[in-house]
Amino acid sequence: MTTDPFVAHRNLLFTVAYELLGSAADAEDVLQESWLRWAAVDRSEVREPRAYLVRIVTRQALNHLRTLSRRREDYVGEWLPEPVMTSPDVADDVALAESVSMAMLTVLETLGPAERAVFVLREVFDLSYDEIADAVGKTPAAVRQIAHRAKEHVAARRPRVHVEPSEQERVVERLMLAFNTGDVQGLMDVLAPDVVAVADGGGKVRGAARHPIRGAKKLVAYLRGGLEKWGVHPVASLAWVNGAPGLRVENDGQLAAVLSVTVEDGVITRIYSVANPDKLARLDAEASLAR
Repeated sequence: MTTDPFVAHRNLLFTVAYELLGSAADAEDVLQESWLRWAAVDRSEVREPRAYLVRIVTRQALNHLRTLSRRREDYVGEWLPEPVMTSPDVADDVALAESVSMAMLTVLETLGPAERAVFVLREVFDLSYDEIADAVGKTPAAVRQIAHRAKEHVAARRPRVHVEPSEQERVVERLMLAFNTGDVQGLMDVLAPDVVAVADGGGKVRGAARHPIRGAKKLVAYLRGGLEKWGVHPVASLAWVNGAPGLRVENDGQLAAVLSVTVEDGVITRIYSVANPDKLARLDAEASLAR
């Protein structure tokens, strides 16, 4: 029995939708809508199912992006992409791991919908300009121009240093140990002096900073003050988050936050902390990613 192309390419289609939307929940909604459209298609007229399905998913994701942009205008505090748990194997595909990293997804948020779609489809999934033109409803010439602009935009904002997963894991373990033991000097040693910490509590989590915290001293002081004020004793554990080592933070056995970090020269330069409970609901299982 032949596997339906939608089922065969589901992991790829989810990854496309997730990278375009920054939300696993919305990506699943897009896949459901795309399946309904695929089910109504005369398969005998589809010569390349993979490209056809990517086109359907891209169009549905673009429709969602317009709705999401309006929703985010009313968001309380900083907005970060919804994290996903991944297997360590994702890191073996460097391009895939980088494309789903929290750092990259936040950069993609600074692109317009068409630019984001063109960049992702070209740079991550290596679609031809003609295929992308069909997906976004523009001419191949226009897509080439958009791709060039988007690539320059992303290059100017993405992390410039590639760090091996093993090195990142060592740095994250140092952060975990210092956090769990309350080692202030250990925290200072693992954080870059000019570290930037961004937290997403969605206005639903007490103690979640609504603006980025800049500097190791300010961040450590904020953490210590918050823990003392609220009388909580969270515990961090190592986890693979968005294709790289990160941390799960639990309080009284309940998931309280997920941390992703950017590492440069052996220290952490950026921390992304997602504590909004709406964005933590899907983290019991690993996301299946592919390209």
